[in-house]
Amino acid sequence: MNPATGPRSRRTQLGVLTAAKVVANTAQRWVGPFLPTLERAFSTTTGTLTGILGVAELAGLSTIATGPSLDRGHERRLFTLGLLAIGVSSIVALFGTVTSFAVAAVLFVLGVTNLTVAGHAWIGHRVAFSARGRAIGLFETSWAISLLVGAPVIAVLIEAFGWRAPFVALAACSFVAALAVTTFVAPGTSHLAEGAVASDARLPGSAWLPILASAATAAAGLGTFVVSGAWLDDEFGVSTGGLGLVAAGFGAIELAASVGVATIGDRVGSRRSLLIGLGGLLTGLAAMTAAGDSRTLAILALLVFFAGFEFAFVSSLTLVTEAAPQARGRAIGISNACGTITRASAVFASGQLYEAFGISGSIILAACIAVAAVALTLAASSHTGAG
Repeated sequence: MNPATGPRSRRTQLGVLTAAKVVANTAQRWVGPFLPTLERAFSTTTGTLTGILGVAELAGLSTIATGPSLDRGHERRLFTLGLLAIGVSSIVALFGTVTSFAVAAVLFVLGVTNLTVAGHAWIGHRVAFSARGRAIGLFETSWAISLLVGAPVIAVLIEAFGWRAPFVALAACSFVAALAVTTFVAPGTSHLAEGAVASDARLPGSAWLPILASAATAAAGLGTFVVSGAWLDDEFGVSTGGLGLVAAGFGAIELAASVGVATIGDRVGSRRSLLIGLGGLLTGLAAMTAAGDSRTLAILALLVFFAGFEFAFVSSLTLVTEAAPQARGRAIGISNACGTITRASAVFASGQLYEAFGISGSIILAACIAVAAVALTLAASSHTGAG
C-alpha cells in the first residue's frame, strides 16, 4: 500500500471529509428548527417553505447520473463540487425573496446530496464491510454535530445580526471546506474491473430491499424534522434562542446514536441495528402524541424520536454500501435518488398535513412510513438470511 494512502492517512482524510460534511449538514439542518424565523424573513408560511423544500429535494435525483462516476474514482471531485454548490446557494438566499429561496434550495440539494453519496462511496471503496459500520457511523456524526454545535451558533448569529447572517457564515465555511478537501484528500482511482462500465452494471434484485428501507427511514425522519421547529414555536412558544438550545439537544442525542452505531453496529449487525433504531423512532412518535400541553414531554419525545432515527438511518447507509459491491457507486446514487423521492414527498406532505391537522397529521404520516421501513428490513433479512 502506498504510504500516502495508508491507514493513518486514510483516517486523516476521513476526518477532513467528516468536518466538511458538518458544514454541509449545518446548512441542511438549520432551516427546520428555525423555520419560524425564515417564515417572517421571507413573509410566507410553513406550507410554502416546506413545499419549496420538498420540490427542491427532487434535485437529488441527479445522483442517478453522477453515481457511476464514483466507481471511476471521482469521489473527491464530486464532494468538492457539492461544497461549492452549497456555498453558492447560501449567497443566492441572501436576496431575501421566496424565489431566491427556491433557487437556493435547488442548488443546495444538488450540492449536499452529491457530496453525501461521494462520501459514502469513498468509505465503501476503502473500508471492509466488517468495519464499515464504524466508518459510516463516524462520518455521519457530522449529521448530529451540525445541530449540537451548529444550531446554537446559528441562533446567536440570527439574534445578533439577523436572518442573513447564517447564510453568509455558511457560504464562507463551504468555500473553506472545499479548499480543505482539495488539499488534504487524495484523488481516487477507478474501482471498476478492467473494461467494465459502471452505468452498465445491473443491480441485483436483492439490492432494492435495503435501498427502499433506507429511503423510507429517511422520509420518516425528515418529514417530522422539518415541522419540529414550527410545532415547538406554535404549541409551546419556544423562542429563537430556545429553538437553538433544543436543536443542540437533538444534536447531542443524535451524536450518541451515531457513536452507538460506530461502536456496536458491526457487532450487532446492520439490519438488527436498523430495526432497533426504527423501534426507537416509532416510540418517539407515540410519545409526541401523548405529550399534550407539556413542553418538557414534547421535547423529550422528540429526543427519543431523533435518537431512533439517527441510529436507524446510519445503519441503513451501511447496508446500502454493500447492496451491490460490483456497482457500489451506482447503487449508492440510486439509493439516494429513491431517498430523494421519498424525502421530497414526506417533507411536502408533512408541511401540508401540519397546516391542516397540526402535528398529529405529520406523526401519522411518519409512523406509516416507518412501519413500511420495518417491513422492508425484515424482508431483506429473510431474503438474505443475514443479520
